[in-house]
Amino acid sequence: MQMPKKTSDSQDLGEAKSRQQTPTHVLLVDDEDAFRQNLARRLTLRGLKVRDVADGEAAVRQARAHRPDVVVLDRKMPGMSGEAVLKQLKRVAPEVQVVMLTGHGSIESATTTGRLDAFAYLEKPCELEELILTIEQARQEKTYAMARHEIVRIEHRSLWGWLRGAANFRPGILILAAAIFAGLYFMPAPESMIRILSAPKSGDIATDPIAGYSSYGKMDLGETITDYYSRSAKRTVTEIQADDTEVSRPLTPVEASRSIRVMMGVLAVAALLWASGALPIGITALLVGVLMYLFGVFPPNMVAKAYAKDAVFFIAGVLALSAGVTKTGLDRRIGLLLLGTSKSLKAFLFLFLPLLALCASFLSEHALVAFIAPILMMVYMASIRAAGIAKDRSLAVMLMLSLCFAANGGGPGSPAAGGRNAVMIGILSDYDVAPSFGEWVTYGLPFVPVMAMVIALYFFLRFRKVLKVKDLDVASIVRAEAKRLGPMTTHEKIAAVVLLGVIVLWITASDQLGMGGPALLGLVALGMMRVITWRDINGISWDVVALYGSACAMGVGLATTGAALWIGDSFVALLPDILRSGEGLCVAVSLFTGVLTNIMSDGATVSAIGPLAIPMAQVSGTHPWMVGFATAFASSFANCLIIGTPNNAIIYSLAKDLDTGEQLVTVGDFLKHGIVVTLLAFAVLWGWVFFGYWQWIGF
Repeated sequence: MQMPKKTSDSQDLGEAKSRQQTPTHVLLVDDEDAFRQNLARRLTLRGLKVRDVADGEAAVRQARAHRPDVVVLDRKMPGMSGEAVLKQLKRVAPEVQVVMLTGHGSIESATTTGRLDAFAYLEKPCELEELILTIEQARQEKTYAMARHEIVRIEHRSLWGWLRGAANFRPGILILAAAIFAGLYFMPAPESMIRILSAPKSGDIATDPIAGYSSYGKMDLGETITDYYSRSAKRTVTEIQADDTEVSRPLTPVEASRSIRVMMGVLAVAALLWASGALPIGITALLVGVLMYLFGVFPPNMVAKAYAKDAVFFIAGVLALSAGVTKTGLDRRIGLLLLGTSKSLKAFLFLFLPLLALCASFLSEHALVAFIAPILMMVYMASIRAAGIAKDRSLAVMLMLSLCFAANGGGPGSPAAGGRNAVMIGILSDYDVAPSFGEWVTYGLPFVPVMAMVIALYFFLRFRKVLKVKDLDVASIVRAEAKRLGPMTTHEKIAAVVLLGVIVLWITASDQLGMGGPALLGLVALGMMRVITWRDINGISWDVVALYGSACAMGVGLATTGAALWIGDSFVALLPDILRSGEGLCVAVSLFTGVLTNIMSDGATVSAIGPLAIPMAQVSGTHPWMVGFATAFASSFANCLIIGTPNNAIIYSLAKDLDTGEQLVTVGDFLKHGIVVTLLAFAVLWGWVFFGYWQWIGF
């Protein structure tokens, strides 16, 4: 067993000056006083901040009170053993990393401590340099552990530092969100809001000012939005009459306007918190429902029902299916087929992405993203290992977001590209002007490859100089991974058959089964065949599922209360005359839709804006297809926030380092790159579509 190298104290002090300003906090636990005190002194001279204790009970108390970065723990001590102390430490401070030291080393003890989640096992005495290197590696691992356990550490050095906070806890943003909600809730109801809530249904959708209300077709003639909301949401007011009898009456428009202001506040708060990362995504998703409960937008069962949409089951099913496909190794084989031509960064961006976007026009882009994203994460991990580096976050962001945005860009290509397109066809059908499948493709498909090339060019110019991995051969990495798998196993074949069946059902039976039904059916089939277990299902990112559920709930709340209609009506009232007909109206409607679809689901956006846009087109003399297509196409531009589309939610969920669990693509990445890509999408839509080939095709 080697003894520590002898280094002078002056050498220790010299090296300490070059260490980082924030020292590593180490708790040293050893019952041998001389050894412990000497090691503590030498570690302190090397720039570490050290506390030392002589027994396990004191170690647990210190860890609870001071939360060290690393604990250097003797295995054999009187009283509590090292293994017992390790168990207690992981209970009180799961993020703290433990380095076990022992003079009684054995394979058995190393195996035991490994099972107990020790970071490293070193024999005592060990080389000082080896110990310090291990401590620094353990400190780095602690940051990953804090992310996995959603532990936030804020330096309380100033009021500004506390307000700024850290990821998942930003007090300043939370205070701002509360102020915004209070301001919207207590503001007087504008006259235009009361007018919309008070207008009775006339039945003439071409002139009715409330024809854009999402539930217009369900209203009775002469009924107002206030009356319908009171009836459908079971919102009544109980009054005591002069004879002490109780009488229930519907809400008044002023009372109903309170729910609109609540939903506007919920929308503003959720968008702010998701964009800033002030709270964990799942907590914000639950907050949406809590606010709808507390302020009585809907009764409890209706709030729960608003969360339980088909899209939510689809997200959960796709994430679990993706876990099953990855578990069998089938994703490598799929990757070899889809990514076989991507032999360079340029080939991936300028060949694969356009092909993907075109496929996303006719197949479920959500399914494509769900199955390709794990493959790209595997490519990322293989690439950084081959390059001998620990992380290249720029590479992960480029791979995952380019995949996501290219799939989003396939949305305008055909009616089969997403539920939002089906919603728009349904709205146009209400006016007896619905296009055929081929007519939609004629007006929408030319947008797709051009947009995909623009996305590829943006990511190429943005990332080519900052990537650490310069030579990206996706095809060879996927091929090598697939080769290691050998022949297809029985579980792979089962997964392939189930996957193919799910895709066929999505294409042929989504009208009857929705998108969630086939996904859950495939999941049950994999479970019955023992390909996937409940543990695998339980391991998916349920916070992302909750997030998309909250987006659906917000969409229902905004539409049913009349908030979406009022927002749309207010927007139109601000338009100059040049933007109220023809291509100008298309520009205005697409701009509003593109912004709104980033803060609520794409389907909910089309549901809210579509019924308002088509009457506007008819009144202004604009062909309904123009405004309908403009609305549906722009609803594909949900690139900025995770809630905009299932693609974003899937990418965020899967973009994690497979070794450390670190989140590689953040909410901020979506916002930063999504804004640019969305602006580019508007440029392509307006320049290439509205004032380009539409002028040649005509209506």
